[in-house]
Amino acid sequence: MPAPEFAIPVSTLDAGGKEFDFVIRPSWLRGALEECDANATETEGRLDVRLSTSGTDVVATGSIEAEIEVPCARCLGPAKVSITHDFSVLFVPDASSKSRGDDDEIVASDEADTAPYDGDTVVLDDFVRDEILLETPMIPLCSEACPGMSPSPGTEADKAKAPAEETVDPRLLPLLRWKTQKQS
Repeated sequence: MPAPEFAIPVSTLDAGGKEFDFVIRPSWLRGALEECDANATETEGRLDVRLSTSGTDVVATGSIEAEIEVPCARCLGPAKVSITHDFSVLFVPDASSKSRGDDDEIVASDEADTAPYDGDTVVLDDFVRDEILLETPMIPLCSEACPGMSPSPGTEADKAKAPAEETVDPRLLPLLRWKTQKQS
């Protein structure tokens, strides 16, 4: 497992808070999006975050800016998407899931804006990846005027336009005969 890109030791934090500015490198983003349809562009992103402690919990607020490339929903060509997202999350020490060893946890509604950390270091890598993916549009377009996919010659669409011989499913022949008898 590679070393985390966005890791902050909790010992350096206090209740007053501390600002951190990170560069989201295209190579990190490429690795983080490895199993997705999204790809990193060559543009660097930004992670600006303010972390402060509240007992053993760590409060993080900030913003993420990144640019990714996803398949266009109409033509399947590359569509660049700029992500700009403000966030606020509470990191809590992760003692419960370590003891259970669960990978598939059910998150209660009061835990929706919380994320676990190991007690010594807050690692933002998975959080940043998830936020980028959640902010990706469901129907990305390369442009608003994208015409969509055009059929190549000789496809079913061209055959439908040509008034050549019609082939009818043999199971529907009795209905076709009945239809032509009724019309005559």
